[in-house]
Amino acid sequence: MTSHIDIDLGLPGDRATTRVVVAMSGGVDSSVTAGLLKEAGYDVVGITLQLYDHGAAVQRRGACCAGQDIHDARDVAQRLGIPHYVLDYESRFRESVIDDFADSYLRGETPIPCVRCNQTVKFRDLLATARDLGAACLATGHYVRRTVGNSGAELRRAVDPSKDQSYFLFATTPEQLDFLRFPLGGMSKEETRTHARRLGLAVQDKPDSQDICFVPTGDYASVVRRLRPGAIDPGEIVHMDGTVLGRHDGVINYTIGQRRGLGIGGRRDEDGQHDTDPLYVVKIEPERARVVVGPRAALATETVGIEELNWLGGPETSPVGGTVVQVKLRSTQPPAPARMTRIAGTDAAQITLDDPQFGIAPGQAAVLYSEDGDRVLGGGWIRETVAAFRQPDVGFVPSDRWV
Repeated sequence: MTSHIDIDLGLPGDRATTRVVVAMSGGVDSSVTAGLLKEAGYDVVGITLQLYDHGAAVQRRGACCAGQDIHDARDVAQRLGIPHYVLDYESRFRESVIDDFADSYLRGETPIPCVRCNQTVKFRDLLATARDLGAACLATGHYVRRTVGNSGAELRRAVDPSKDQSYFLFATTPEQLDFLRFPLGGMSKEETRTHARRLGLAVQDKPDSQDICFVPTGDYASVVRRLRPGAIDPGEIVHMDGTVLGRHDGVINYTIGQRRGLGIGGRRDEDGQHDTDPLYVVKIEPERARVVVGPRAALATETVGIEELNWLGGPETSPVGGTVVQVKLRSTQPPAPARMTRIAGTDAAQITLDDPQFGIAPGQAAVLYSEDGDRVLGGGWIRETVAAFRQPDVGFVPSDRWV
């Protein structure tokens, strides 16, 4: 049985008078965070954000910031004996996250709304609210670690690699990181659930959040159609060699690297036989309402252009001529060796991969880690990719900015 542990947040002064605001989503992770900090003697205040329609969200199990989850967070706070507040952030969430999600799909991108939510609503607006409440810090249930180095606070991967959430927190600014704390970064998920049982929390066996909270069915396209009616045009599905293979009902139904559900029967060779090589989405052209498909080799990417670069590495990790990094280009992919070079006078950078990577989609994040893969150096949003294999007739022609 896991015993009591003392969580030290590294804050000055008496714990009993040191206020800590905990972002409580209603799940087991944030609930245990609140419980452990209360047990450690801090003045804990729980805040839950209502991010979308309460009535429609009540039955959305496995999401977060929904009706049932707000109820669960309130019950946990009552069990722990801490104040708990529910803040209506629905309009902010709609403007900063949901609208951006829809517009990103219309641009032919593959968005990550969870990062935008952390970047805006949670780590900007909620952090400001925590300061207004007189908190010394804002604590969350994310599985990442915060350490203090020569240049200040540093963000590092969680001890449990299977639960590490550092990819989704790359946009955290140095100023925000100074104020944030992540008590679960050194634990496994099973340790967290064991603490929940020890603390007598009813959410101890609650399943983890799945999918995007405002798209609980996983049908992203239907959400975009509802938010942007009339903005989705049908068009052609075209092979990289220019052959029209079929039609589609909207580019929002496709993402880079997709193989299944293309709705095309493939091509025939000169002898009239079906081409047996599988086809993948290699490019989305929303301005032409066109989806371009090709062989897997066409997905190989050697250079990635990113914008909105957020740097957490400090000056010592950004030498002239570029920085050797490990880069994670999808949340489910392992980091790959690369070199990051900033573009002078901009918030953009070029990432040159040691070995080509496959299925890199604009709209996703490129998260940069130290050479050992432990420290988060920063990251940015993927805007353009340069293919290792080019088909000049239809394929991508990169802008001069990235080459």
